Amino acid sequence: MSALSFRVDARDGAARTGVIATARGEIRTPAFMPLGTSATVKALTVEQVRAAGADIILGNTYHLMLRPGPERLARLGGLHKFMRWDGPILTDSGGFQVMSLSQISKVTEEAVTFQSHIDGARHVLTPERSIEIQADLIGSDIIMQLDECVAWPAEERRAAEAMRLSARWASRCKAAFGTRQRQALFGIQKGALFEPLRRESAERLIELGFDGYALGGLAVGEGHQAMCEVLDFAPAMLPADRPRYLMGVGKPIDIVEAVWRGVDMFDCVLPTRSGRHGQAWTWDGAVNLKNARFAEDAAPLDPESDCPASRDYSKAYLHHLVKSGEILGQVLLSWHNVAFFETLMAQLRAAIAEGRLDAFRREFRANAAAEAEASAT
Repeated sequence: MSALSFRVDARDGAARTGVIATARGEIRTPAFMPLGTSATVKALTVEQVRAAGADIILGNTYHLMLRPGPERLARLGGLHKFMRWDGPILTDSGGFQVMSLSQISKVTEEAVTFQSHIDGARHVLTPERSIEIQADLIGSDIIMQLDECVAWPAEERRAAEAMRLSARWASRCKAAFGTRQRQALFGIQKGALFEPLRRESAERLIELGFDGYALGGLAVGEGHQAMCEVLDFAPAMLPADRPRYLMGVGKPIDIVEAVWRGVDMFDCVLPTRSGRHGQAWTWDGAVNLKNARFAEDAAPLDPESDCPASRDYSKAYLHHLVKSGEILGQVLLSWHNVAFFETLMAQLRAAIAEGRLDAFRREFRANAAAEAEASAT
């Protein structure tokens, strides 16, 4: 019996809204998972993250295995207790960070061997060790299989090699996961932009059987349009009665388009990374608070928001904090951005339930395009 269940409450075209139930609580879908990469959603307390509307956060296996270390985390009671988050946590397997951050990495059939970007220490990550770290030491609620990540552009031959290795690793992850009763395991569809490879990957994963399925190998350099073209066919290859998770995505417009195409779960560094660099996401697109046009703007970012960072501080004050290099500016903008992303998900859920998602999507695209044009002039 799976520790995870997925209920679809309403559909609008390919999109759906519902609830993922886990042992640690329910996740309203479509859902955005703020990144708690190193046991923290950067600049925010867990109370702020929860108040912003998040039901689940994401932890990163690569970073946590380097610092503080999975065995230490286990001795301290696991990630939930360590960071004081009592809701569901999803952890990625570490494969993407091995590709993007490690100083030297080598992939074989057995494992990926890499050097830490922190101190150069050598580590070996097998599918079995990835499951052990996530399930037994970190204590994740949703665990991702180990996969081989390939950046775009990639030749079809190389994408096929990575997809088939990832499928074999998925089988090993499933065996290592065993019959755990309070945790769930997701497989990862691979295949880059190639439809036949995506189909083969989905078929292999479905034969193994997972609690949920991720779409991997996107948001790695292919661009928005190419990603949408893959999402026109890839989600439908995955079981309709299981959650579909688009890994590492993304910008609000990416999320809206992916929801419209049937995706249920998202994560991205963007809200807090943008906040640390003076950028706020709004219903009119992204705004750069460093811009001199905000120096005497007394309006808040969003007067209708429940988030204090969005509602109670003027853009002039936020501009001042950013230009002065004050830490509070990073905190407030990160808080606002996380709240904006969570509010976007709430509005997407409502639009699906009320059968007006396509109108919401068209209006959202138009507002974002208008802001981009205004910023360019």
